[in-house]
Amino acid sequence: MASTTFSGPVTSTNGFIGNITGNVTGNVAGSGSITHITTTAINATATATAAEVATGYITSTSAAATAITLPTGTLLGAALGAVKGTIFDLYIDNTGGASTVTIVVAVNGILSTAAADTPGSFGDLTVASGVTGLARFTIMFSSATAYVFTRTA
Repeated sequence: MASTTFSGPVTSTNGFIGNITGNVTGNVAGSGSITHITTTAINATATATAAEVATGYITSTSAAATAITLPTGTLLGAALGAVKGTIFDLYIDNTGGASTVTIVVAVNGILSTAAADTPGSFGDLTVASGVTGLARFTIMFSSATAYVFTRTA
């Protein structure tokens, strides 16, 4: 397959292979890096809005334990334009925090079988503070309004 470079928005009448959502730059197709242009800070226990999650990168610098509840599958699906099969990665950065961040899955979101079977890894919904305080979660939509949630790093 040939490689083509474009400048500006790209559209297709027959769709694209793969699904990239969010504000990113970098080498998405290869083995290069991705940089999130837009991030969201959540520094106290709260329910994240669909727009905040849609940035793909949430930071926390809280000194107190913080719980971040994800939006409902309906709200998040609408914000991402999700359909069955949409896959979205969410990064949580707690390297500037002084206490643990816990992710809470909301209505129409369930933990994957891997997360339920191995809660100490795929189901680990806590993000430590300090230098090890980075986590990646994968959100996979089973419909436009329901998702499965797994920790993947």
